[in-house]
Amino acid sequence: MSDFKDWKQQTINKELIFPQNIGPYLSIDETALSKGELYTIITNKKAKGKKGSIVGIFPGTKVEPIIEQLLKIPRRLRAKVQEITLDMANSMKTIALRCFPQAIQVTDRFHV
Repeated sequence: MSDFKDWKQQTINKELIFPQNIGPYLSIDETALSKGELYTIITNKKAKGKKGSIVGIFPGTKVEPIIEQLLKIPRRLRAKVQEITLDMANSMKTIALRCFPQAIQVTDRFHV
């Protein structure tokens, strides 16, 4: 993902945002990468895990800090999002609704 094989391993203590990777179909989910640290990750589905996939990686899963950072992305870019795939967590629904209000929310079938 975005040349991840070339990245040096490190703890992410600040958000990483790549607005240029926003496309019409996004996914949002949380994951534990190492040492049990939780991160929220937003990806562009069209990139299929390759370069240009990552829209944002955020330490933790708290809604307000993630929303605060995503709202810094220009509205015209966020308006490109037509659909966002997420699990059934209310936190993910809130982020999707506040940051990508025009997008249809689709529940990921693997989380049902």
